[in-house]
Amino acid sequence: MEHIEAIKEFGGWLNRYRHRSQLCHCDMTFSVYLPPAAATAKVPAVYWLSGLTCTDDNFRVKAGAQRYAAELGLVLVIPDTSPRGADVPDVPERYDLGQGAGFYVNATQAPWATHYQMYDYVTRELPALVEANLPLTDARAITGHSMGGHGALICALKEPGRYRSVSAFAPICHPMACGWGQGCFGAYLGKERETWAAYDATRLIEDGAAAIPLLIDQGTDDEFLAQQLHPTSLERICAARKFPLTLRWQEGYDHSYHFIASFIGEHLAYHADHLR
Repeated sequence: MEHIEAIKEFGGWLNRYRHRSQLCHCDMTFSVYLPPAAATAKVPAVYWLSGLTCTDDNFRVKAGAQRYAAELGLVLVIPDTSPRGADVPDVPERYDLGQGAGFYVNATQAPWATHYQMYDYVTRELPALVEANLPLTDARAITGHSMGGHGALICALKEPGRYRSVSAFAPICHPMACGWGQGCFGAYLGKERETWAAYDATRLIEDGAAAIPLLIDQGTDDEFLAQQLHPTSLERICAARKFPLTLRWQEGYDHSYHFIASFIGEHLAYHADHLR
């Protein structure tokens, strides 16, 4: 784990690391914010999963989360959104497939399967790495935005007990029913649509996932709401299954980091309550 950057913020340290991923077969970069409390004790972590086209840099620069993490005594772990490198398959003319668009699945299809193992990377390899090398407890929460909101939901739903809490900003709630999800799932997972259900939050709940409270914020002026996100599909299934969902409609907000920055403090406070 190579330490490549350190920036002091709010009494703590925003660090960036590079390591060779055994799962993704490439060098992966990620960021970790260590709050002041981490100087003297191990502290719990909130994992942030970003959306399409992002790296680990977007959230740490735009969301304003470090101030709240410092006050609440939370580590922020911020992975990249896909494997990267000259040998990693990509579709440069598309922003919604390939590098920057790992969709947090374990790909099974060529040429993607060798590198695109993002589900196991964010749920297994990265937590094991940071918990072994940094002052983290094994108490974890997970959150994210858009594609990363989808990732946060499926990780929590598929891993009972691994995360104490989960939340999301404008998540892709039903990827099997939207263009972004269909494009990536078809490429990464193959043509058999029923195999896609293992990475679809709406289907996971419909098929009996163990209950964990879900907190979702969704802007009413989100430009991707109608065609890509489908929160009402998730809401309908949660109601039918009596699954605990808090879906907050935020009037006038769009899909951007301005939206995330407006409510990230509330989300981190929510996770802090569960992580104590």
